Amino acid sequence: MPLVPDSPSVSPPASAPLARRLGLGDAVFIGLGAMIGAGIFSAFTPAAAAAGSGLLIGLVVAAVVAFCNATSSAQLAAVYPSAGGTYVYGRERLGPWWGFAAGWSFVIGKTASCAAMALTFAAYAVPDAWARPVAALAVAALVTVNYFGVTRTARLARVIVVVVLAILAVVVASGVVAGVAGAGTGADAAGGFAGLGAGTLGAGGLYGVLQAAGLLFFAFAGYARIATMGEEVRDPARTIPRAITIAFIVAVVVYAAIAVVTLGALSPAGVAATANPLTATVEANGWAWAVPIVTVGAALASLGALLALIAGIGRTSLAMAREGDLPRWLSAVHPRYSVPHRAELVLGGIVVLLVLTVDLRGAIGFSSFGVLLYYFVANLSAFTQPRAQRRYWRWLAVLGAVGCVVLVVTLPPLAVAVGAAVLAAGILLRLLLRARAAR
Repeated sequence: MPLVPDSPSVSPPASAPLARRLGLGDAVFIGLGAMIGAGIFSAFTPAAAAAGSGLLIGLVVAAVVAFCNATSSAQLAAVYPSAGGTYVYGRERLGPWWGFAAGWSFVIGKTASCAAMALTFAAYAVPDAWARPVAALAVAALVTVNYFGVTRTARLARVIVVVVLAILAVVVASGVVAGVAGAGTGADAAGGFAGLGAGTLGAGGLYGVLQAAGLLFFAFAGYARIATMGEEVRDPARTIPRAITIAFIVAVVVYAAIAVVTLGALSPAGVAATANPLTATVEANGWAWAVPIVTVGAALASLGALLALIAGIGRTSLAMAREGDLPRWLSAVHPRYSVPHRAELVLGGIVVLLVLTVDLRGAIGFSSFGVLLYYFVANLSAFTQPRAQRRYWRWLAVLGAVGCVVLVVTLPPLAVAVGAAVLAAGILLRLLLRARAAR
């Protein structure tokens, strides 16, 4: 039973269910597309600036917290395989306000991330003068792909992920070859691992390591897309937990390999000083010919993340509209393509407006705030599940919730302030709408 009963003043109208068309492979690639996105090409820079030689420790902390959250999400998704992810879990296990806090944080934070990913893609793909219109075209194109059915989304995600993984393999290979050859790269390779070898947390201390973990967590959080699309997965009780586990393990291995190679080539100071650490890595390792290839990889990874974000926000918006937490007409499901077409079209219009007017590429901290709150609610929800529904130890949910709180308070203060203000605005809006409905 939920801790707080959900008793909306108006019963939500029936909304057509989404079609279950995704298999295990589809779900895994959608999750990987969200996790192995632009974050792997850019998140190491602010993380290295915060943690210095403690970057690897920050990566381990982020992975541990993400693992706890992944187990909670998988356990909940097996019982509540509906569109909306933690928005649904929070409502079912804790009450409507908890669900709203998670859903609002996800929709607002990830809408900003959509604009950031579109602008990141354009920054890699075209000259600055063309960046905004090309970013807007990219959003329109991916909204169109999503509009015509989730199977098309899954196919495009599969292609993007395979190509990006192949390009990341080039980055890793450059480091391996440089290490075997013993060629000096001009950087202090050992400095990249001083944080572990010497038992120090780096120049930023514990706070810096935790702040780096919060920023890197932004990159791991993509497995939520699998749970958010739970209403479209076949045999969800079995498929969703497996897909989350597989996608998470692959992402951790990839991030760890890239972190080791990048730190070995550039040193923590070198990573913090460059906006494009992966291209700098292959160049430092003597593979300058691979710089254009890595640049293409960054652009494609941004598109992959954007594709998964659009799909995830559309499904969460659908769930919130069904309950009246967003305008109910957004709950429409296309009769032929079985997608929340109105929600995705509105989202596309908002993101296009954002990319044409503001630059949100520095919004990683703000997005991390929303995602950490989202998973805090997921962990609390998993903690309340009865023994018959639990697949993992309850202490994992406790550790995940504590980890989310710790990482939130160590995010950059501006990110926390903006995130708290957006959450407060959402709560006020819901109070006003509920009061109006009651009258």
